[in-house]
Amino acid sequence: MAKKEKIKNKEKNKDEFVSCRLGKVGGQAVIEGIMMKNGDDMAIASRMPDESIKITRDKYVSVRKKYKALNIPFLRGIINFVESMVLSFRTLSASTQALGLDEEEEMTKFEKWLMKKFGKGIMTFVMVLSTILGVLLAVLLFTVLPTASISGIDWIGAKLGFGNISSYAGSVIEGLLKIAIFLIYMALVSLMPDIKRTFQYHGAEHKSIFCYEKGLEMTVENVKKQSRFHPRCGTSFMFFMILISIIIGLFLPWDNKLLRVGLKLLLLPLSVGVGFEVIMLAGKHPNFITKAISAPGLWVQRLTTKEPDEKQIECAIAALKTVLPDDFPEFAKEQAEKEQAEKEQAEKEKAEQSEESSQSENS
Repeated sequence: MAKKEKIKNKEKNKDEFVSCRLGKVGGQAVIEGIMMKNGDDMAIASRMPDESIKITRDKYVSVRKKYKALNIPFLRGIINFVESMVLSFRTLSASTQALGLDEEEEMTKFEKWLMKKFGKGIMTFVMVLSTILGVLLAVLLFTVLPTASISGIDWIGAKLGFGNISSYAGSVIEGLLKIAIFLIYMALVSLMPDIKRTFQYHGAEHKSIFCYEKGLEMTVENVKKQSRFHPRCGTSFMFFMILISIIIGLFLPWDNKLLRVGLKLLLLPLSVGVGFEVIMLAGKHPNFITKAISAPGLWVQRLTTKEPDEKQIECAIAALKTVLPDDFPEFAKEQAEKEQAEKEQAEKEKAEQSEESSQSENS
C-alpha cells in the first residue's frame, strides 16, 4: 500500500513538473538559426559558416506586461499578433547581422542609391518594406481573391443559365478557396532551398521545446525523437484564423463585394483574438477536444516543418538553454565564461589596433 502511494505521489510530482513547463518557452526559426524566448529574455543561436554557434542575447518586454488592461482575453491575442510581427522583424534583422549578411559588398547603382538615402539603416528599410508588401499580398490572396472568384463563378453561371449561387454556398466555396490558396502557397515556398532549411530549423525548434516540456534531458538524441508538430505553432494559429474567418464570412452580405471585403478586414482582429485563445488553450491543456481542434493545424505543419539535422538541433538546444538559465545553470555558467573571454579578446584586439594606428601616425 505504501509502495503504491509512493508511486502515485511520484507520478503526481512528475505531472506537476511537466505542467509548469508547458507554455514557458516559445521560439521561431530564423536565417540559419533559431530564436527562443522565455518571459522578457530572448536568444538567437546562429550556425556560423565555420560551423560554430553564435548566441545573441536580447530583451523584449511585452506591452501586455506593462499595461495589465491589455492582457484580457481576446484583446491579448490582437496585441500578441502585432508584437509577433515586430519580434519577427527584429529577430530576422539580428540573425542577418550575426551572420554578417548585412555587410557591404559590391553594390549596384540602385543599392548605392538606397545606401545614400538610408545609410546603415538600409536593412531596416528593406525589411519594413518587405513586411508591408507581405501584408498586402496576404490581403490580396486570402481576402480579395477568394471574394472576387465568387463573382467570376456567378458570371460563368449566368452565362450558362444556372443563375447565381446562394450566399451560404458562396461563403463555403470562398472558404475552400482560402484553404487551397494557403496550402498551395506553403507547398510551393517549401520547395525553395533556403526556405526548406528554415523549415528544418522550425522543426528543430518544435522538437527541442517538446523535449524540454516533457522534462527529458536536452540531448540531440532525445530531441530527435520528439514530434515536429506543436499545437502552439504559428502555422496552426494562421490556419485556425482562416477557419474562423470562414465562419464569420457566412454572416456577411454578398450584395456589395467591396463592402464584404471591407467588413472582413475590419473583423480580422476578432479572428486573431479568438484564434490566439484557442491555440493557447490547446497548448496548455492537451485533451481529446483540444487535440481535435488542433488536428488541422498540426497537419498543415507537415508543410512548414521539416526533419532537422543534428547541427540544427544543436542550435535549438543552445537557444533554449540560454533563455532558461535557472533550468540549465551549468550551461549558463559556461556561456558566461565564453562571452567574457570573447569580450576580453575583442578589447585586446581593439587596443592592439589602436596602438598600431598611433605608431603609424608617429612615423
